[in-house]
Amino acid sequence: MAKKHDVSNCSAEEYIFTSESVTEGHPDKVCDYIADSILDAYLQQDTRSRVACEVLCKEGIVVIAGEISSNGQVDHASVARQAIREIGYTDSSVPFNADGVQIHQFVSKQSSEIAQGVNLESNLEHEQGAGDQGIMFGYATDESPELMPLPILLAHRLSRGLAEDRRNGTAPWLRPDGKTQVSVLYKDSRPIAVTDAIVSPQHSQAVSRESIIQYVHDSLAPRVLGDWYTKDIRFHVNPTGSFILGGPSADAGVTGRKIIVDTYGGAGRHGGGAFSGKDPSKVDRSGAYFCRYLARQIVKQRIANKAEIQISYAIGMAKPLSVKVETFGTGNEKAAVEFVKSMDFRPAAIIERFKLLQPIYRQTTNYGHFGKPGLPWEA
Repeated sequence: MAKKHDVSNCSAEEYIFTSESVTEGHPDKVCDYIADSILDAYLQQDTRSRVACEVLCKEGIVVIAGEISSNGQVDHASVARQAIREIGYTDSSVPFNADGVQIHQFVSKQSSEIAQGVNLESNLEHEQGAGDQGIMFGYATDESPELMPLPILLAHRLSRGLAEDRRNGTAPWLRPDGKTQVSVLYKDSRPIAVTDAIVSPQHSQAVSRESIIQYVHDSLAPRVLGDWYTKDIRFHVNPTGSFILGGPSADAGVTGRKIIVDTYGGAGRHGGGAFSGKDPSKVDRSGAYFCRYLARQIVKQRIANKAEIQISYAIGMAKPLSVKVETFGTGNEKAAVEFVKSMDFRPAAIIERFKLLQPIYRQTTNYGHFGKPGLPWEA
């Protein structure tokens, strides 16, 4: 049974892999959501907006910085306050609340030298070039219906479940911040059981730790883990004993600091670029979305059971410098390579394929950019 396994007694054919998730009230995710909200507000007014927005939150301070060029007129402070309100930070008794935060802005226009490489009219090749150099990865596996690694998928379900129960009143003592972590036992590269789960929800002072533990065991976990739930899972609920002070009132948050949570939980490689606050001319975002789409197609078409795509770009150039396909010995790698290399990796083509100039980015911010229905690269 799962309870008998730990790192020390796994055989060569067995291993435990762990991924974490955070709720939308985690300080870093607060910053991501503000940044994506500002991005969507600009795209709503001007689809040609160039946005690179960074946010920092701490106690009663929000700092918005970056480079934005647009014909749209957006009240950044108003958008930020609304985003904070939607997350649930409305309690005026704590430093970080929607109406009480001080907002400082340090925003300039996009560099003209970057613009001349990105814009079709000024690009040396007369095509829309990549907004920066960099490497991007996409990954997919058949170990779940969502074609996502199981540990990150289940960790996201726990985090999202906390948020849903807070909002619908099932657990009114819940507060916006929270973290989860799930460990999965694999045998012969296939998941066979969940061994451990950490659930650390922020909560009101009035609720006892025993009540929180009972909620996780009897309500949250059985509901969101589904067939992967067993009574043998070792649950670690608020391991320090309590989690009352949370969010940016307790800890600093910064945009782009949860890139592994945003992607594959460490199961697939990451190029290092963050997503939130960036318009799709930044291939950190659009290129990673396209790589996920291609990896997903390889698995969906049963060319392989697992796939990872890497691409690289040079700033101002439309075509990638390199494309690499890996199927980990799980299928027809030659067919996978032929499929991927037949695709159009130019930024303009990716943007057109997925209609990325629409204000769709607030829905990507939380609980992963992949494995969720309704996103065009998951279609």
